[in-house]
Amino acid sequence: MVRDDKVPPARTKLAQDRTDFAEDRTVLAHERSFASWMRTGMASVGIGLGFNALFPTLNPTWVAKAIATLFLLIAVLIFLSAERRARTILSRVEAHQVAAIRPIRIRLLAWAFVAATLALTGALWWLVPA
Repeated sequence: MVRDDKVPPARTKLAQDRTDFAEDRTVLAHERSFASWMRTGMASVGIGLGFNALFPTLNPTWVAKAIATLFLLIAVLIFLSAERRARTILSRVEAHQVAAIRPIRIRLLAWAFVAATLALTGALWWLVPA
């Protein structure tokens, strides 16, 4: 009995198409994960600002500012972590039929959030009256 181990070209093409679609789904899923991490970071910023707004009468005043700063620094770590993960995963997969966000845009967005959060931290300490 002669066995033919060659896969017909049509089946190879279908398998490649399925792989390409899976990679596209992975790219889109990761973009949603990146957006989710950025929202989580913004929630941390909101908690920090909310804490400082709700407890301005704490004595000494630096306690409320310190707790708010902790949440703002957590947000910075979340933004940086999300950016690093996004670029790492996007470098491993290839978009085929979807328009994937470019890594430079991910970096710019994350660093803009980091800069804004750090500016907010500075404003909290130096512009909010004690």
